[in-house]
This record gives sequence, C-alpha cells and structure tokens, in this order.
Amino acid sequence: MKRILVPTDFSKEAEFATKTAAKIAAKFGSEIFFVHMIDLPNTELDKTHPSNSEVPEALFFIKLAAKRFNELLSQDFLDNITVHHSIKTDSTFAGINETAEELDIDLIIMGSHGAAGFKEIFIGSNTEKVVRTSKVPVLVIKENEQEFKADHLVFASDFQFNSVHTYKQAVDFAEKFNSKIHLLLVNTPNNFCSTSEAKKRIANIIKTSDYTNYTVNIYNDDTIEKGILNFSEDIKADVIGISTTGRQGIAHFFNGSVSQDIVNHAIRPVITFKI
Repeated sequence: MKRILVPTDFSKEAEFATKTAAKIAAKFGSEIFFVHMIDLPNTELDKTHPSNSEVPEALFFIKLAAKRFNELLSQDFLDNITVHHSIKTDSTFAGINETAEELDIDLIIMGSHGAAGFKEIFIGSNTEKVVRTSKVPVLVIKENEQEFKADHLVFASDFQFNSVHTYKQAVDFAEKFNSKIHLLLVNTPNNFCSTSEAKKRIANIIKTSDYTNYTVNIYNDDTIEKGILNFSEDIKADVIGISTTGRQGIAHFFNGSVSQDIVNHAIRPVITFKI
C-alpha cells in the first residue's frame, strides 16, 4: 500500500479521509496524492473562444484551491509523510479514476457526509460512480477516526465464482492490517440459498487463498443490506467490505435502496473491491 489517493473538496468530511490516510501512510510508509477536481464546463477553459467572464471565474477557483492546499499541507498530522497535490479541471468521476490509473494508486480514501448528506453525495453522483467503478479499492470514511483499525473486517458477498478476485483483494487488505475476515452471505426471503449451498460457495472461494484468519457466517435477514449492517453491528466490525461490478450482480449494493442503506447508514468505514 505505497500510493494512496485522496480526492478532496476541503470539507470537514474530506479532512476525515485525509487524517485516516495519514494514519495509514505513517503505518506503511505510503505516499499520499491529493487531488482536487474542478468540474468546469469545457467552454470555461476553451483557449480558442474564451468569454470575457469565464476564464477569470475558472482562475478564481484554481487560485482558491491552491490556497486551500497550502493550508491543508501545513497540518501537523501530515508531518513526515510524503505528499503530492494537484488541481485538475475535469469531471470528478473521470478525473479521479484517470488519476488513480496514471499514478498506479493502491487505495483511494474518500470522506462522506454521514447518513443524510452521504445520499446526496453518492447516490446518482460522480462520487458514487467512482466508488462503483474504481479499479482499485475505495475506502469510505464516515467519521473522524481517532485510530483507524481493521481488526475485524466483514467481507459480504454472494460468493459466486466472480467473487474470487474481490476476495483476494480483501485478503490482501486483511494481511496488511492483520485482520480477521468475517465471510458473510446474507440470506433473504427473496434471495434464498440453502445452508449447504452457501457453505459450498464460500468454501470454493476460500480455497483460492491460503489465508486462515477467517470465520464463515450465513446470516438471515429481511434484506441483504439489513443483514450486512446488523451482522456488522453484532460483531462490532471495524470495516465493512463489499464487492462492486458496475451494474451487475452484487453491485446492486450501490443502486437503489441497498446502496442507500449500506453506504448511508453504516457507521463504520466501508471498503469496496471491484470484481
């Protein structure tokens, strides 16, 4: 975990993500790459036909971001950590993913506004698209974590074969943090799987790795999202991990009510792994 990307809008919630990134960077000797995206209409930076008002407006936002970066980078919690920062005029969705690819990022850390505001930021927004489509894990921080811990990591999945890749990502994360992985398959009335079939699916995924610090859990609840949240509360999990595939399979966690409940209502950090 050598390269961490932290998209920032300089909000209080972005600061939560920054502080968590600093703790992780200090632990692993990571570099932090901050990026601030200014989503301006293309015409505002069109050097061929700029209007009299558009260019000064764009420059104002760029200068304001530069000032805020100076304030951010002077914070004590970033002492002794190698940091980089950039300001980009691009759509948030495209710009963050492109930046992660360009810089060979290992982990993206983002803040959220909590239950109410998070829905406004994530559902149907560019930020939601980053979480849903990022090729690297995305860690979503909900609160100011005094000490980031991942002793108990819930890995929720349907444990179909396409979950192998995400499970290996979860194992990689768990190995770094010495986590116990709590493998979780949630049974619901509308999506029922027998215990024997559930255990068979989980066993097929487990055997793809030699990681042994795990528990196997089949949990019954009204909905998948309630099951994940309730199980995580029962065991006092530190982090909830889920798989995303864009618009297919378990990625429906980030569409409609499931995504709202998991991401909006989880009081714990959530990490997503792309299938």
